[in-house]
Amino acid sequence: MQSTATKSIFTTQFWLLGLSSFLFSSSFNMLIPELPGYLSQMGGADYKGAIIGLFTLTAGLSRPFSGRLTDRVGRVPVMAFGSLVCFVCGLLYPVFTTVMPFLLLRLVHGFSTGFKPTGTAAYVADIVPANRRGEAMGIHGMCMGVGSAFGPAVGSMISQSFSLNGLFYTSSVFALLSIAILMNMKETLAEKQPLSRDAFKLSWRDIFEPDVFSPALITFLCYFGFGAVATITPDFSEHLGLQNKGYYFMVFTISSILVRIFAGKISDQHGRMPVTIVGAAILIVSMIITGYADTALLFLAGGAVFGISMGILSPVLSAWTVDLSGDHNRGRSIATMYICLEAGIGIGAFLSAALFANKSKNLPLVFFSMAGFAAAGLIYTIFIYQQKKRKSRVI
Repeated sequence: MQSTATKSIFTTQFWLLGLSSFLFSSSFNMLIPELPGYLSQMGGADYKGAIIGLFTLTAGLSRPFSGRLTDRVGRVPVMAFGSLVCFVCGLLYPVFTTVMPFLLLRLVHGFSTGFKPTGTAAYVADIVPANRRGEAMGIHGMCMGVGSAFGPAVGSMISQSFSLNGLFYTSSVFALLSIAILMNMKETLAEKQPLSRDAFKLSWRDIFEPDVFSPALITFLCYFGFGAVATITPDFSEHLGLQNKGYYFMVFTISSILVRIFAGKISDQHGRMPVTIVGAAILIVSMIITGYADTALLFLAGGAVFGISMGILSPVLSAWTVDLSGDHNRGRSIATMYICLEAGIGIGAFLSAALFANKSKNLPLVFFSMAGFAAAGLIYTIFIYQQKKRKSRVI
């Protein structure tokens, strides 16, 4: 495994990767605010939970393969394949204009995030020193976060000013630019193997890496809320009179960006678990605020607090996962964490849609339930942190 232990993390490769991730994140996130309304126009209002749920289902199922391929075939091909899926799906949305074909396309689109982030996280870990891993994950997450904020806000503007088809084609162009950047990046996997059938033969450890159980479980529990936010907030925005359904996403992502760098750096200095505890506690508060929101201002405030929690948890849980992995199983370990992330988002999406049932009176129940899952993650983190402190005293 090639590792560049330079003092600076700000290399050309790092920034190219950040730009590619920004474009990739913008590509699929710009669709999210408009897809619930688009599906409702087709007559599929009862399937809103499937918009995110099916997407994350495929992402989760593909993680073992993307992790294995990342460790065998290379980081760059895996990332490029993820962006390629976004490119193709953006071209197909205008063609698939009835409910079942649309949902099938959402299922296929999930391969994008099943592959691109796995290869990306391994690439970042390859090119930065271990003692700055949290900081690097935070800065790269900032690039993804800018895309997550830029995409929904711009996507709604394009849809309102031009058309939904214009939005879909714009998404495709962003993905194509992401691929173009990746094709000019140097591979960091030293011992690459050619693509073969063996690369797709999975063992149990390819599906779940036990070494990273703790951060993976916490990720699972804390990302239920993300599934609810992605599924329900467009309807919540409409209920409160917000015309641009991307505002919540924009506020949430901007606040996330502001804390990512500091959260990762603090976790490098003081440990992953204490920072995770803070992030999970803030996540609970954000879900409660959002559940109680009866004005647009309070709703957006909940989004800002939610962004702070995700800005803390995302880089820290990623760095914690990499800390527990070795060079030989880095892709597999990251894939395990992302499987749990996708499972949390997917189940959260389906559960929130079921609880909401297209009735605004159920909105508080949705977000209070998500706070409960985050509380379970907080309790587990505190428990293992206390265990670790006891062991250190004995030693």
